[in-house]
Amino acid sequence: MKIPIALTIAGSDSGGGAGIQADIKTMSALGVYSASVVTALTAQNTIGVTAVHEVEPNFIAEQIDTVCSDLSVSAVKIGMLHRADVITTVAQALERHSIGHIVLDPVMVAKSGDPLLQDEAIEALKSALIPIASIITPNIPEAARLLRRKEEYVKYNKETVAERLLSLGCGSILLKGGHDHDCAESTDLYFDGNNFRYLSTPRTETKNTHGTGCSLSSAICAELAKKHGMELAVFNAKQYISQAIACADALNVGSGHGPIHHFHQNWT
Repeated sequence: MKIPIALTIAGSDSGGGAGIQADIKTMSALGVYSASVVTALTAQNTIGVTAVHEVEPNFIAEQIDTVCSDLSVSAVKIGMLHRADVITTVAQALERHSIGHIVLDPVMVAKSGDPLLQDEAIEALKSALIPIASIITPNIPEAARLLRRKEEYVKYNKETVAERLLSLGCGSILLKGGHDHDCAESTDLYFDGNNFRYLSTPRTETKNTHGTGCSLSSAICAELAKKHGMELAVFNAKQYISQAIACADALNVGSGHGPIHHFHQNWT
């Protein structure tokens, strides 16, 4: 019996809490073999990022082609892609290999609120990558930037926002509600074009939430690689992340915003 294989395409986090490292940990914890394509190298820890080294598009394409020519990749997770030409390169490479499921985490806004992508890159995301994605997982600031609306509009018009995001061409939406701090629960909205489903879990008070978005999209990818349907994959991923956040303080890693506990199900 072959183990399911997923591929993560994202940047490296030297602190191990987010990016490629979080993706591999999440997929491994959920019983999926993870291959990886590195799009950028960062020097960072739980306190912050001190340097970024970008990987050129042709080498990113070479990594994708090499992995997919040998491994039976069932699902792909895509994290932050820093430039328009990188976004186009990744989209073209994935279309060459006809991957079954593509999970896109459209990382565009830093925790500080600073934009991570310029308008040119966002337009490339909307024209080249979102239309081939099986699901996209924006948070409230990212959804606002994709639709050129205020965050307050997104917060109070979630179903309309989900419909507009779906019209960009993707298969389904998970609009994450973690930034809606007014709510006692963390509530995400899943929409597949037919039904709206709200997924709520208790909100955990902790500073250790680094890598939450990366890990959620990777968990969805892992569940899809295991041949689960999209709605079940999203539900299972939400439960996994909720528990990983709830157990985060047990790790006590670093002096800043530490990681969630990816292996909460495996470590005692």
